[in-house]
Amino acid sequence: MARVRIGELARRTGASARALRHYEQAGLLASSRAANGYRVYEESAVVRVANIRHLLDAGLTLEDVTAFRACLDGDLASAPPSEAGLRIARERLAVLDARIAAQTAARDRLAAALAARA
Repeated sequence: MARVRIGELARRTGASARALRHYEQAGLLASSRAANGYRVYEESAVVRVANIRHLLDAGLTLEDVTAFRACLDGDLASAPPSEAGLRIARERLAVLDARIAAQTAARDRLAAALAARA
């Protein structure tokens, strides 16, 4: 099976080498060491990293993504979601909605303060 070094995996996935090491530390990605000491990954890591990034881009945290560990090697975007996955997504959406509401309220207070001074 083909193996790729960390720089190649980073280039092919758009993730930084630092992010890849972070995913590995979180238990989401595995590597081995080549004779020269470089990290090497299986070719399948390209799909795994793409799926990790897809979930992170959707607003999930790295901790949230660990719940999807078992299905990171497949076609995650078109697979039917599990009940656990839906629960995690709903919880993350509620957190994001709360943050947006707090930021909107702060923005409105600042805008009102500026308008009062104009």
